[in-house]
Amino acid sequence: MPNRDVDDYNVVMTQPVSVRFRDQRVAERLRLESATRGRSNSALAEELIDEGLRQRHHPLVTFRDGTRGRRPALIGGPDLWEVIDGIVGGDVPPAQRVGRAADLFGLRRAEVDAALAYYAEFTDEVDAEISANRVAAAEAEAQWRRRNDLLAH
Repeated sequence: MPNRDVDDYNVVMTQPVSVRFRDQRVAERLRLESATRGRSNSALAEELIDEGLRQRHHPLVTFRDGTRGRRPALIGGPDLWEVIDGIVGGDVPPAQRVGRAADLFGLRRAEVDAALAYYAEFTDEVDAEISANRVAAAEAEAQWRRRNDLLAH
């Protein structure tokens, strides 16, 4: 039998970092944005710093809000998971996948390469987004079929 006192206890190790803003307007914008989003200043600052560092290494990638939180996307283009889902696997020979994805999404090869570079670094996150979207699509289709079945009677 599980011991609830032990099993329900999670320890989160953090690495505290002190940040001082020279421009108090930045601190105020952080405070206001945190309040608007219902998050702590620290949580929002960590998210913004992480996204900023990722964007420095992947300059064609941006981040957007979504139903499951923030997600990476190509600037002016589709979400990363969509591009990667169109490249990885499938019936197209591997040598033709990048070109097919560029044609399918109306992207330049450099944008597809940028999506692949991001995916190579953050594979698990992108794969989780692909899986979640496949589940959501299957659920939406099942609901659509049930609704159509009801209308058919």
